[in-house]
Amino acid sequence: MPPISRRRLAARLAALPLAALPTTLPSRSRADAPPITIGFAEALTGGLAAVGKSGVVAMQIWAEDVNAKGGLLGRPVKLTYYDNQSNAANVPGIYVKLLEVDKVDLVVSGYATNMTAPAMPVIMGHNKTFISLFCLAVNSEFHYPRYFSMLPVGPDPKHYFSQEYFNLALALQPRPRTVAILAADAEFARNASDGARDNVKAAGLKIVHDATYPPTTADYSPVVRALRAADAEVVYIASYPPDTAGILRAASEIGLEARLFGGGMVGVQTAALKTQLGPLLNGVVIQQNWVPAPTLQFPGVMAFLARYRARAAAAGVDPLGIFLPPWAYARMQVLQQAAESAGSLDDAKLAGAMRTRTFKTAIGDVAFGKDGEWAVPRMIVTQFQGIKGHDLDQFRNPDLEVVLAPAAYRSGALITPYRSKPA
Repeated sequence: MPPISRRRLAARLAALPLAALPTTLPSRSRADAPPITIGFAEALTGGLAAVGKSGVVAMQIWAEDVNAKGGLLGRPVKLTYYDNQSNAANVPGIYVKLLEVDKVDLVVSGYATNMTAPAMPVIMGHNKTFISLFCLAVNSEFHYPRYFSMLPVGPDPKHYFSQEYFNLALALQPRPRTVAILAADAEFARNASDGARDNVKAAGLKIVHDATYPPTTADYSPVVRALRAADAEVVYIASYPPDTAGILRAASEIGLEARLFGGGMVGVQTAALKTQLGPLLNGVVIQQNWVPAPTLQFPGVMAFLARYRARAAAAGVDPLGIFLPPWAYARMQVLQQAAESAGSLDDAKLAGAMRTRTFKTAIGDVAFGKDGEWAVPRMIVTQFQGIKGHDLDQFRNPDLEVVLAPAAYRSGALITPYRSKPA
């Protein structure tokens, strides 16, 4: 029997009575499948926006990558997000809207501890799996089994967060004896400074100054004068971007010296503060998550960074992108791999996959342990050195921010003491 052409087959099917046609239709193509919606609140305005907006661009790059390869579980992905205005009070309502009005499939956090902790009761009330981004010890009180953290502080986050910083201090010769602690009166800084106090006491050092300030502080001169009067050898600060800038400018105006100065000063990792502060950063030692030092160039991270930087200017976001963007992209890689491993968007199955798998990401291998923190910590400590002027391009040189610890990632040596310079 000669083969039937497509045209002849179509004609025969058209001639059949309706009852003879199949009772089921082919399933929808991937292009027609409803998208998987991923919801979050992010700082698009306010004091945290310089960081938050850069994370959104990174997540958009991830979504484009996934959709170009056919989607996630055969469906395209779509990001649904709202501006929390860098105001923690706005966060719970946004997640209620995402889950009960928009009915998103998955949720993740926005950037920052202070903007994530208020979401936890809503997330827990809806039994959702939740991956946070740069959030310190958010789950230490809740112990929620479906929470996972993209911050490399390990199973004891409050203490490990400053541990490498104080290890560096203890290696100074002669051994220092006195410490000053200065922290904002807010969630992140409280967690960081609580751990710092315990680390100082465990090391047998003496706290000679321990102060907090309101996050709304406008003039940091009195705060820094009191810090200078304490004359501590080691200064540990826990601050967010607006106050970080205010403290460093006040230190420049007043004159401040310490054998080791810095700690959890958030914000100086961004291009905005780097170019604003310029040489005022020299000598400052900070806790970092990642920098593009040769020792930390994990597979795929530099290629991602190149793509991010290519669109950063047009998007009006951090042109360097070394702080949040690689982690925002890696966080979505974790979510993607968990869904693929589970073969489902079911929150219980997703959480199960996250607890048992090691994920391959742009910032290296990620595995979760107690309270959803990293099973193995990997914070680094860096120091700004050799900054001249306020030119952006100089900050593309990794030699201006050397890695001091841990030893496995070291790329330079500590310069001490810290002496603030006039602006």
